[in-house]
Amino acid sequence: MDLPEYRSILVEVEAGVAVVTLNRPAQLNAVTPTMGRELGHALTALESEVSVRAIVVTGAGRGFCAGAALDDEGSTFRGDADGHHEIGPPISDMRCWEMDTPILAAINGPAVGMGLTYPLQWDIRLVAEDAKLAFAFTRRGLIPEANSLWLLSRAIGASLALELLLTGRTFLGAEAARIGLVSRALPASEVLGATVEIAHAIAECSAPASVAVTKRMFYSQLASPDRDGARADEREAFAWFAGQPDAREGITSFLERRRPEWTMSKHEAPHR
Repeated sequence: MDLPEYRSILVEVEAGVAVVTLNRPAQLNAVTPTMGRELGHALTALESEVSVRAIVVTGAGRGFCAGAALDDEGSTFRGDADGHHEIGPPISDMRCWEMDTPILAAINGPAVGMGLTYPLQWDIRLVAEDAKLAFAFTRRGLIPEANSLWLLSRAIGASLALELLLTGRTFLGAEAARIGLVSRALPASEVLGATVEIAHAIAECSAPASVAVTKRMFYSQLASPDRDGARADEREAFAWFAGQPDAREGITSFLERRRPEWTMSKHEAPHR
């Protein structure tokens, strides 16, 4: 892929899986306006690339992301302090749940504030069991952001969500797994490898169009109170897929005990 030379993130693509690394390790990968724009640009570019089937985001060094890069002038949350505007819209403007490409978070160390609310918008999260996590907004005189007020209760239930959001307390990755905020808690050294393994399982074994529509419909139905309508949409999409070449290939490859050769793109699907 022809990507720019980013200043604060790294991007590597191999066998359909992109690994995006937040690369300010000395600052525990705290997000500057530049990093936010570069991350938004990279995710948008990777989404548009048909060959990229899954995206993993992780952090360089011992941390995942310490949240917004704070300063003592109170200007942290008031726009582009470093003046790096040209690369495009920031990650905060993206609707990642409407992307066709799954995004996986390999939370390899501390994740605080936006370092936790952004992964909450993504699809699969693995965490270091001893990583310190916090929705620390109320302890900074702010409120939780990045759609976390809507989403967190749907992930872990209202009582636990309000406890974490109102107290802003620190909790560990092991607790995050126990309450369902993440899929799995592992030793820190294993988090990235395990997350990349899941990404490759998606890229190598699952049909791109099927993955895209499953993701989009999951989030659409998460917000829908209409169970019958959701079932009708599901039946319509299932019927469409049943008549497509990937469905025939999925069955044939299973019977022939070989890896499937999908012909449909992640962007080639209904419900877009």
